[in-house]
Amino acid sequence: MVTKTSSSSRRVFLAGSVAALAGVGSEALAAAPDAGLEAEAQAALKQLLASNEAARIVSGKAKGVLVFPKVTKGGLVFGGQYGKGVLKVGKKVDGYYETVAGSWGLQAGVKTFSYALFFTTTAALERLKSSSGWELGADPSVVVVDEGAAKRITTTTVRDGVYAFVFGQKGLMAGVSLEGTKINRLK
Repeated sequence: MVTKTSSSSRRVFLAGSVAALAGVGSEALAAAPDAGLEAEAQAALKQLLASNEAARIVSGKAKGVLVFPKVTKGGLVFGGQYGKGVLKVGKKVDGYYETVAGSWGLQAGVKTFSYALFFTTTAALERLKSSSGWELGADPSVVVVDEGAAKRITTTTVRDGVYAFVFGQKGLMAGVSLEGTKINRLK
């Protein structure tokens, strides 16, 4: 028997599933972000900028950057991913966010990865900050930078509102997709 569930209950189920797969208790999911998360985000951003020329170019044009230093993805047919991140505008922290996504299909395993979103226009940054929930893939101004796209990025070609870089993948699960990922501001 197949039943329909609400979008919010699916997100709670998926976040809980990922947390269980990662060995994280529900107390950790509810805990307020702290300096530890900020340090992890800063270290992840430093790693990305040191290893990726396209990220350095985009960073120079960015109005703000949202860094998720550790996203855990897990699943067996049905899967989910969850992580916490830090929005930096200039050198200041401007907020804390969570990333949540669900998936289904041929998949098995657990992996971790990092990703950073560079907001290169004030309008794109304000859209994130004013939204009650922002979905990657629903916004046409988001460019996911893979190796092919990275080769075409120069200081004069950075025109889109948001550039996404996925990096630091570890684990036993193939592929990372940001399509359908929901980003919410943490209170």
